[in-house]
Amino acid sequence: MKQDERLQLLLNRKILIVEDEYFVADETRQLLQSNGAVVVGPAPSVEVGLLLIDSEKIDGAILDIRLQGETVFAIAERLQSLGIPFVFATAYLESNVPEQYGGYLLCEKPTELGAIAAALFSSDQRDH
Repeated sequence: MKQDERLQLLLNRKILIVEDEYFVADETRQLLQSNGAVVVGPAPSVEVGLLLIDSEKIDGAILDIRLQGETVFAIAERLQSLGIPFVFATAYLESNVPEQYGGYLLCEKPTELGAIAAALFSSDQRDH
């Protein structure tokens, strides 16, 4: 799948951003919006992320692994239980991701949006 085709997968999708670094979150928000996604958040903490999941219909999520000294795995568990696809985005290549999340994409920051779009939605057969 070509880059343009992968980015089309984001069109009208509601994407939750969970990121505690303002500039990274804002850059990701701008990239997503410029490719037709609807951004939920950004959530700077696990608590805010969980609240947004409970109050918004989310199609996918981009999760930073470490937020203000805590890990994002509670959010990953909630998304997994709801069947919502997500990717981990982190600046740390040696991040310890529990085995239960081994199937989810782990990418360095700044994120490569086409790869994220494909990881979230390329096999998604739901209606937009």
